[in-house]
Amino acid sequence: MGRRSSKRAYGSEHVPLDVDRLTQGWTRGETTGDGRAWKVRSTGGSEKSYRCPGCDQMIPPGTPHTVAWPDDHLLGAQAGLEDRRHWHTSCWRSGRRPTRR
Repeated sequence: MGRRSSKRAYGSEHVPLDVDRLTQGWTRGETTGDGRAWKVRSTGGSEKSYRCPGCDQMIPPGTPHTVAWPDDHLLGAQAGLEDRRHWHTSCWRSGRRPTRR
Protein backbone atom coordinates (compact mmCIF):
# COMPACT_ATOMS: atom_id res chain seq x y z
CA MET A 1 0.00 0.00 0.00
CA GLY A 2 1.32 3.47 -0.87
CA ARG A 3 1.91 6.34 1.48
CA ARG A 4 -1.05 8.59 2.26
CA SER A 5 -0.85 12.18 1.16
CA SER A 6 -0.33 14.72 3.93
CA LYS A 7 -1.98 17.47 1.88
CA ARG A 8 -5.18 18.94 3.17
CA ALA A 9 -8.43 17.63 1.76
CA TYR A 10 -9.71 19.40 -1.36
CA GLY A 11 -12.79 20.83 0.30
CA SER A 12 -11.25 21.78 3.65
CA GLU A 13 -10.83 25.37 4.75
CA HIS A 14 -7.49 27.10 4.13
CA VAL A 15 -5.49 27.88 7.28
CA PRO A 16 -3.63 31.21 6.92
CA LEU A 17 0.09 31.27 7.67
CA ASP A 18 0.85 32.74 11.12
CA VAL A 19 4.22 34.43 10.55
CA ASP A 20 4.61 35.46 14.22
CA ARG A 21 4.13 31.87 15.35
CA LEU A 22 6.43 30.61 12.60
CA THR A 23 9.29 32.93 13.57
CA GLN A 24 8.74 32.62 17.32
CA GLY A 25 11.74 30.95 18.85
CA TRP A 26 14.30 32.25 16.40
CA THR A 27 17.37 33.26 18.34
CA ARG A 28 19.92 35.75 17.11
CA GLY A 29 23.19 36.98 18.53
CA GLU A 30 23.75 40.64 19.33
CA THR A 31 26.72 42.55 20.66
CA THR A 32 25.88 45.70 22.59
CA GLY A 33 27.84 48.94 22.60
CA ASP A 34 29.71 47.89 25.74
CA GLY A 35 30.99 44.76 23.97
CA ARG A 36 28.68 42.27 25.70
CA ALA A 37 27.38 39.35 23.67
CA TRP A 38 23.68 38.47 24.02
CA LYS A 39 21.32 35.84 22.68
CA VAL A 40 18.04 37.53 21.75
CA ARG A 41 14.67 36.04 20.83
CA SER A 42 11.40 37.72 19.92
CA THR A 43 8.29 36.12 21.30
CA GLY A 44 4.63 36.56 20.44
CA GLY A 45 3.72 36.66 24.12
CA SER A 46 3.29 34.16 26.89
CA GLU A 47 0.73 33.08 29.44
CA LYS A 48 2.59 34.81 32.29
CA SER A 49 3.43 38.40 33.07
CA TYR A 50 7.05 39.50 33.50
CA ARG A 51 8.75 42.59 34.89
CA CYS A 52 10.89 44.35 32.28
CA PRO A 53 14.39 45.12 33.65
CA GLY A 54 14.62 48.15 31.35
CA CYS A 55 11.69 50.15 32.73
CA ASP A 56 10.65 48.09 35.78
CA GLN A 57 7.08 47.87 34.41
CA MET A 58 5.03 44.72 33.85
CA ILE A 59 4.74 42.96 30.48
CA PRO A 60 1.16 41.62 30.49
CA PRO A 61 0.35 38.07 29.33
CA GLY A 62 -0.02 37.77 25.57
CA THR A 63 2.12 40.84 24.83
CA PRO A 64 4.83 40.36 22.19
CA HIS A 65 8.25 41.10 23.71
CA THR A 66 11.96 40.27 23.62
CA VAL A 67 13.78 37.65 25.67
CA ALA A 68 17.54 38.16 26.10
CA TRP A 69 20.32 36.43 28.02
CA PRO A 70 24.07 36.93 28.20
CA ASP A 71 26.01 34.82 25.72
CA ASP A 72 29.27 35.56 27.50
CA HIS A 73 28.21 34.51 31.01
CA LEU A 74 31.16 33.89 33.32
CA LEU A 75 29.73 30.48 34.35
CA GLY A 76 28.95 29.30 30.80
CA ALA A 77 26.10 29.09 28.32
CA GLN A 78 23.66 27.24 30.61
CA ALA A 79 24.11 29.84 33.37
CA GLY A 80 23.53 32.57 30.79
CA LEU A 81 20.30 30.91 29.66
CA GLU A 82 19.14 30.64 33.26
CA ASP A 83 19.81 34.38 33.61
CA ARG A 84 17.44 35.29 30.75
CA ARG A 85 15.10 38.23 31.15
CA HIS A 86 11.93 39.35 29.39
CA TRP A 87 12.04 42.90 28.01
CA HIS A 88 9.61 45.23 26.31
CA THR A 89 10.97 45.24 22.77
CA SER A 90 11.25 49.05 22.85
CA CYS A 91 13.25 48.91 26.11
CA TRP A 92 15.64 46.33 24.65
CA ARG A 93 16.12 48.40 21.49
CA SER A 94 16.69 51.59 23.49
CA GLY A 95 19.81 50.06 25.04
CA ARG A 96 18.76 49.95 28.70
CA ARG A 97 20.98 47.09 29.81
CA PRO A 98 22.03 45.81 33.20
CA THR A 99 25.61 46.40 34.15
CA ARG A 100 28.08 43.53 33.97
CA ARG A 101 28.04 41.38 37.11
